[in-house]
Amino acid sequence: MVLSEKHLLWFAALLLGLGAVTPAFALVTCCEVNHQRVCGDPPPPQCINRPKIVFKKGVAHEIEAPPTTEQRAARDAMAAKKAEEEKRADEQARRDQALMGSYTSEKEIDLARDRALAEIEKNAAQASARLETALKRQKKLEQDKEFYLKKPLPAQLQAQIRDNDNEIATQQKALQEKDATTAAIRARFDADKARYRQITRTGAIPPAPTF
Repeated sequence: MVLSEKHLLWFAALLLGLGAVTPAFALVTCCEVNHQRVCGDPPPPQCINRPKIVFKKGVAHEIEAPPTTEQRAARDAMAAKKAEEEKRADEQARRDQALMGSYTSEKEIDLARDRALAEIEKNAAQASARLETALKRQKKLEQDKEFYLKKPLPAQLQAQIRDNDNEIATQQKALQEKDATTAAIRARFDADKARYRQITRTGAIPPAPTF
């Protein structure tokens, strides 16, 4: 910041009082140490971490002290917080844009939810049928093993048993996860419906996300 004429006169008087000779291109730095002005060209070491006045070519400028470690940490933390808030706002804007572009009414959201739930029921029925088939096959394979009680199982029979056990585990897991998947879908569509209602009732148009 350029100082006033009053400050310039004071600065010039100070330099004269110190017996300093300052050509037009001189760069003189002053700061306050223990309530006393310290000046020099080059800048006095005491002024490195202090607010200072730099006098150059007849113009004086105020320079703030460099930030402390704590101030830099606080500044960086604030910048990181702001970046995270902007990121969340962009993500919400993208979700809102997708939501409003996918549905024209709450009824459409309900229909989409019902289709998703019906698909889960369909997949569960298929998993149940595959599990039943695999369990029946398991009994047959156990009977086949009885012919080899006193000798090694053929590699082909071992592979069939292993594949069937994997099929049983896969279908059992699918059925066990059905309730959790159903709950997750209901929660997602309930959240979409609530957000859709909020946007349409307030008339707020979701802002375009920044990239």
